[in-house]
Amino acid sequence: MSLRRAAFAIPGDINTPTGGYIYERKLLEGLRAQGRDVVHLEFGASFPDPDRADMADAVMQLNALEPDRVVILDGFVSATMDTDALARLHVPCVAMVHHPLALETGLSAAQRDRLYRIERENLAHMAHVFVPSPSTAETIVSSYSVPRERVTVLRPGTEPPKLAPAPVSPPLILSVGIQHPRKGHDILLRALARLRHLDWQAVIAGKVHDASHAAELRALGEELGLEARVEIAGFVAQDDLQRLYANATIFALATRFEGYGLVFDEALAHGLPIVSCRTGAVPDTVPQRAGRLVAVDDPNAFAAALSDLLTDDSMRQNMAQAAELEGRRLPMWKDTARVAGQVLDRLCGEPSSK
Repeated sequence: MSLRRAAFAIPGDINTPTGGYIYERKLLEGLRAQGRDVVHLEFGASFPDPDRADMADAVMQLNALEPDRVVILDGFVSATMDTDALARLHVPCVAMVHHPLALETGLSAAQRDRLYRIERENLAHMAHVFVPSPSTAETIVSSYSVPRERVTVLRPGTEPPKLAPAPVSPPLILSVGIQHPRKGHDILLRALARLRHLDWQAVIAGKVHDASHAAELRALGEELGLEARVEIAGFVAQDDLQRLYANATIFALATRFEGYGLVFDEALAHGLPIVSCRTGAVPDTVPQRAGRLVAVDDPNAFAAALSDLLTDDSMRQNMAQAAELEGRRLPMWKDTARVAGQVLDRLCGEPSSK
């Protein structure tokens, strides 16, 4: 059977160092590695709040696609595209939903309602929906009325670590995530402030997403007196990030919500015990024996979990061994692309739901 030609619509710079962009870039590369003809459509960076020019350009690029292609729409696009334009589109659409936009942190009730309504209406016009986790799949089915048979869990792939473990002293607590309120770095800082009596150092690695929030994090670190022990590193190049994973003893992310969380797979691949929160897809992604999950927005509970791992060598080593074993079982990116390609080929001739 011939491979279905495709297009992948992604807003902004595909090389942006966030989990969602890494996922989509790897998926695009994996589909092409199959020998599949996949066009990259670069939409304007204003999505998911598209201005008129970017919306008009997106509609133009989609309308110009050859009728034998299927188009994958990044979640920012599928959630906020003009619904009438999607309904008129002449090619089948597949939404890549990392997590519904209405679940983002910090939205007003009006913003949340508007995003929910548009995304729900737009998903009705999708021939299929890719999601990274069972948790997101359940949300899409139960809250957005997408038929279960039109949803495929497309678990992200991983790559083997480039460096062997080389833990440093004092123990390094590593957190990786953009400087955005949803990532809960403020909770991590408050938790670390409760552990002054223990020996540790910490690095928070992740690009600035919101300048005002980044400033708040730095001010909080200073207020808590953590400047000498916590580095808020900002964007970290891939080679340096791999070194941090190799040097770390514990991975910690006090996230308020995750549709998946690629960084957890990175931590598992590096054999790191994980401390995070019971929210979104995190319980699906972090195996129980490899991590400790606590309630969201609870710095006391987060501190207690970190303290246990820092002070109980046997517990930490058992979790590290479990993480390493689970990391070896994770799918590779070629596996992710294989499942996606099978879905695209089945969509041949299927119109989007109208």
